[in-house]
Amino acid sequence: MGSAILLLCAGTAVLILGAELMVRGAARLALSLGLSSLFVGLTVVAFATSSPELVVAIQASLAGAPDMAVGNVVGSNICNVAIILGCVALIQPIPCHHTLIQREVPLVILVTGLFWLLMKGGLSRVEAAALASVLVLYTVWIYRAARRQPGSKLPVEAAVASLTSGSRLQHLALLVLGLGGLILGANLLVDGAIRIAHQLGWSDAVIGLTVVAVGTSVPEIATSIVAALRREPDIAVGNVLGSSLWNLLGVAGIAGMITPLPAEHRILVFDIPVALAFSAACLPIMRFDGRISRAEGMLLLLGYVVYVLLRLSWFAS
Repeated sequence: MGSAILLLCAGTAVLILGAELMVRGAARLALSLGLSSLFVGLTVVAFATSSPELVVAIQASLAGAPDMAVGNVVGSNICNVAIILGCVALIQPIPCHHTLIQREVPLVILVTGLFWLLMKGGLSRVEAAALASVLVLYTVWIYRAARRQPGSKLPVEAAVASLTSGSRLQHLALLVLGLGGLILGANLLVDGAIRIAHQLGWSDAVIGLTVVAVGTSVPEIATSIVAALRREPDIAVGNVLGSSLWNLLGVAGIAGMITPLPAEHRILVFDIPVALAFSAACLPIMRFDGRISRAEGMLLLLGYVVYVLLRLSWFAS
């Protein structure tokens, strides 16, 4: 148990450093290319911080543990909305770009509902390939939209605008170095978390939904908190929504192409509906006054606590 706790601590430290480097590199690269930080948050940062989920899902599929892969995707999306947005809002209220409210939040709700429908019959390889194809189309779509509306014409914080010094290669190097830190830190953290969970006698599905989901979401948590502290709300919120889409379309899609993904009954009737409910809650919260307040962040965190308590009590019954 001691070595597992040490892995958890080391992984957390490396993740925080990686998140700081990634946010710096992503913000600088976005501005140097004339793209908005919102686009980079939805794509580059979202994909990078979702890489631990992808690694875990692929490993679980190859190891014949599809329940962990599905649980990781669903649990990570619940963490994205409840824990990350909740924590960031507690640090400071998050202003939400109108594009997120009008485009990304409805898309997350729609894709979560589609994922739920597909999982009711088990995700086949063909359906998984279709999900991955949708991700490619989505990325091309928002890239073209970002090129039509370059970053200089979008609200970019002055604090980020001051970080444009240096070459694009240097910005890219920071981003890649941060990505490496995120992946290494996540692997250390997840390894320690899984050891502890197995010693407690939990199933693959529960481990995927709770310990692994939180562990693989630490990159998103660290990145969004660092982005919020650096007054880059577009990266903070875009990372959450973008990661949710990448998890459902990319992670589940790639894992499902390796092996079809059946869903445990409890995931179908409880966990996926909870993920859908949290996603749907973002729409009225963000639309009310164009931001997520501290009180709303606290409600999201409390909602996650209630979810975990209900899930663990059901598992124990």
